Amino acid sequence: MQLPDELGLCYNDFVELEPGLGLGLLNYRPLIPLVEESNGPHQGRVMVITLGMKGRSCYQGKDAVNLEFQKGHTTISSFQAIPGERRYEAEETVSQLRVVASEALISKYVGHERATEILGNNRLNHLMFRASTPAAMSHASALLTHLLPCQDRLSRLDLHIHTLSLLNEQFNLLAPQASGGASPFTPGEIERIESARHVMSKHLDKPLTLAYLATKVGISKSKLKDGMIYLYNRSPAELLLELRMNKAIILLESGLQVSVVAWQVGYKYANNFTVAFTRYHGKSPKTLFGKKAVDPH
Repeated sequence: MQLPDELGLCYNDFVELEPGLGLGLLNYRPLIPLVEESNGPHQGRVMVITLGMKGRSCYQGKDAVNLEFQKGHTTISSFQAIPGERRYEAEETVSQLRVVASEALISKYVGHERATEILGNNRLNHLMFRASTPAAMSHASALLTHLLPCQDRLSRLDLHIHTLSLLNEQFNLLAPQASGGASPFTPGEIERIESARHVMSKHLDKPLTLAYLATKVGISKSKLKDGMIYLYNRSPAELLLELRMNKAIILLESGLQVSVVAWQVGYKYANNFTVAFTRYHGKSPKTLFGKKAVDPH
């Protein structure tokens, strides 16, 4: 669906993968401040996972519940046909990937009791707003190759697998499946583990160590290591490498020299960076130099 041209370049696409499970891409760059009224376009009760890829926007529900959407963050909500307004700023590009799952589909995969725990009881529930995990962004990047024009298309099976993997990650964060006991981490510990990931992402040029991160956020080294594996399915070293390699792609495509990028993601020598990048991505960093995605704006 595309809005009238006089409002700007504003469109969204939606693909139904199976009954009760859909994938949507929203790309808006309005010429004026834009307010869209919404009464909940989905039938029945649904959970919506929104991954912010660019920009920011907000949703203001008539019951005073507000939702924020922001680049690099995941917003999860559940609702049933509740009126509200979506708001977008003028001349600001907003790109969001959305996974929409019905209550029936969630119950099919995790059972009625766990589905109820995940969805909550109100007409509109703001379930979570947090920095997107590396795993979530990896799945989102793969899905974008299918939804964006002029990109390679995923097979229907790959599309389904990436979407269900995104859904499953959120299930585990919202309502961890019982495994013979309670979660091994308290809410405070999870907050510290997430803080350590944030420190990583902001200081990729520094020689970060497990000991430094643990001291910085106030948690033991073993707890931090186990916690990152629990939350992100990555060891601290694997997570740091993933963050560095993903950041490197962005910097290379912006036109920075390989040697400059190497320094900014924590490599003293460009040759060492080139080896690590090629091993991780399967291609040389020089192939991406200046290869910025086409964007008319």
